[in-house]
Amino acid sequence: MKANVQKKVLKRKLDKFKGNQLRKPGKAQDEPQVKLSDDDFESDDELHVSAGQSKVVEEPEVKKPKSDHNKNTNGQELKIDATPIPKNVLTDVTFSSYEDRFDPRLLKAVKSMGFEYLTEIQAKCIDPLLQGHDVLGLAKTGSGKTLAFLLPAIQLLLKLKWQPYRGTGCVVIAPTRELAMQTYGVLSEIMEFFPQFTHGLVMGGANRDTEAKKLVTGVNIIVATPGRLLDHLQDTKGFTYKYLSCLVIDEADRILDIGFELEIKKILRILPKKRQSMLFSATTSPKVDELIHTALHANPVKIEIARKEATVAGLQQGYVVCESDQRFLLLFTFLKKNRGKKIMVFFSSCASVRYHHELLNFIDMPVQCIHGKQKQQKRTATYFKFCTDTTGVLLCTDVAARGLDIPKVDWIVQYDPPDDPREYIHRVGRTARGETGTGSALLFLRPAELEFLLYLKEAKVTLDEYEFAKNKMANIQPQLEKLIRENYYLNVAAKEAYKGYVRAYDSHSLKKIYDVNNLDLIKVAKSFGFDVPPFVELPIAHKNKLEVRGKPSASKIKTFKAFKKVN
Repeated sequence: MKANVQKKVLKRKLDKFKGNQLRKPGKAQDEPQVKLSDDDFESDDELHVSAGQSKVVEEPEVKKPKSDHNKNTNGQELKIDATPIPKNVLTDVTFSSYEDRFDPRLLKAVKSMGFEYLTEIQAKCIDPLLQGHDVLGLAKTGSGKTLAFLLPAIQLLLKLKWQPYRGTGCVVIAPTRELAMQTYGVLSEIMEFFPQFTHGLVMGGANRDTEAKKLVTGVNIIVATPGRLLDHLQDTKGFTYKYLSCLVIDEADRILDIGFELEIKKILRILPKKRQSMLFSATTSPKVDELIHTALHANPVKIEIARKEATVAGLQQGYVVCESDQRFLLLFTFLKKNRGKKIMVFFSSCASVRYHHELLNFIDMPVQCIHGKQKQQKRTATYFKFCTDTTGVLLCTDVAARGLDIPKVDWIVQYDPPDDPREYIHRVGRTARGETGTGSALLFLRPAELEFLLYLKEAKVTLDEYEFAKNKMANIQPQLEKLIRENYYLNVAAKEAYKGYVRAYDSHSLKKIYDVNNLDLIKVAKSFGFDVPPFVELPIAHKNKLEVRGKPSASKIKTFKAFKKVN
């Protein structure tokens, strides 16, 4: 009954949607409207491009942060400063109280990292692990679980008096390269106190031959992504893992979500069965339950860190409703006014990330980007630079949405909508870290997508509605269309981004909300700088194929020439 009432309310809101006069639900008409604040927007009717600029600006050069820490198996330095955790979210248990259970060097390492008190997941996991039990940990990202599994794993190797000739004693499996690098960075800080142990990072995109040479000489603790680990287990001769004593599977739900189910099953069949295992996951599902049964011994210790709300209290969450042709104008205005903030913007496709990265840098809005089709070296450098930056904008796909500990992100902007509430939660988890950290999140929705709010509400996520004023938005549409029409490289990138957006929209699982047939493709095209939909092939089931493909004349653009400043 309640759900039906909510749907009717949203339907009335949708029907009454005119322009941008949006008010926060529940407020009387004479009460002030909720705004993103006047400081978040400014009036600007020009695109600023450096005079004489003749091609798309390349990605800004990024430098690796200096580090005194060990290098990974490819010789690259890795370190990320840990994000401080507010004391009021920690337990009253101190690491020093473990002096009878931890090697003194482990406690020194933790102290050098600035940690004094244990988080809840650490306090509940460490004792069972030190006692030799398998552990299933159910906790959200950012709960401090990295130390919860690394410290007991290292203590186990110390207890076994691990020798280099025994090869690999511990393997930590992470779903993505970025999370693997992050975990490896924490491990490297601890390993400074244990020169007798070797440790390495094994992941796709890195130099396989270099990794293989290191593995053959003996790497005691390995942090790896599933695909590359399986590759070495199957094909690297001399890789010694028969004495493996500890296995950690981190972000198990994410590993399965991105398609590594088969690889994980093969890895588990290859690795020795006599070992201590730990599995951590933010959510459960039938596939996760199956993996738990396969990876852990019978009756593991189950530790669940419950949270009443799906997102942390310090996260201010809102949404804004705008038509497709207004989306980029709103994004540009928001980013321009918030230049002094640290912002992550999520897109639905790699092509869209690439296009907006090229476009924004071209019009003097410096941004970085990270997506799945970048070369690993570039992805790594961009990731580390954004971690160490205090301000800036990172455009990304969902490759960066889970597990990454990027310090002090002020805003999470979901420019393209998430597929479901779980993906929304994963994305906004990049800000307000540490349970009581603070941050803000903004979700872009088209009027036809308002029903997604009901799904969020069922997932215990509530958002405020924000208004935007057209007179505060940058009036740059004419210049944008001229730029895309005259700049060959941006035109090509815009076409690919347009195609990627429509295809990603068609792939949404919530077809009732994200119906590709309800897209006004002329308005969508305008958000990518076209006055009519571009002529591109889209293998989707749309009610009007010609409308999807656009008009052939739209592909007839001027060849590239030096671009002059738009007035």
